[in-house]
Amino acid sequence: MKVIGAGLGRTGTTSLKVALELLLGGPCYHMVEAFEHPEHVAEWQAAVRGEQADLASVLAGYEATVDWPGGALWPELRALWPEAIVLLSVRESAMAWWTSAEATIFEGQRRAAPPESPLALREGLPLELTVRRLTPDWEDRQSALDAYEAYNQRVRDGVPPELLVEWCPGDGWEPLCAALDVPVPDVPFPHLNQTAEFLSKYNYVA
Repeated sequence: MKVIGAGLGRTGTTSLKVALELLLGGPCYHMVEAFEHPEHVAEWQAAVRGEQADLASVLAGYEATVDWPGGALWPELRALWPEAIVLLSVRESAMAWWTSAEATIFEGQRRAAPPESPLALREGLPLELTVRRLTPDWEDRQSALDAYEAYNQRVRDGVPPELLVEWCPGDGWEPLCAALDVPVPDVPFPHLNQTAEFLSKYNYVA
């Protein structure tokens, strides 16, 4: 494991997944992998509850993680891979994050996913991660804003500076390539999973 993504959802994590896979030449674990591998979900749930879990086996063969569930469990992943870079993806402001998360992730947590949606398979996992690792008061705007700031600060305080990379979607390739000591690709940085795309993908559009 070379990169542990500690950023919350809606901080460019889908774009980072594609970017890291290009830079590292191997797969990057994202929430979509948990939906595609239901056999992983019990391990993630056990880990977030503080129970014994075999996350090393779940992540075998992956070069990096971004988004949740891995992001919510960055301390546990650091214990397994202490030399990995920790990538804290953030938005330009807490309010920018809230606006995006409220319209997408939190909207999905409030309503039952339709049968054809990937969320219908394991929709309980994102909610449990939110409640246990962000805030149980995620529906309250100010509580969520405060939790966003506190979560990011815990990452900053909990990772040695030489292993921490803080990244905002507008930063592009350069911070990632510098941390990984690889050349900047001669292609545009991917910008994926905008709010409208998320809503359409998971069939949340009325």
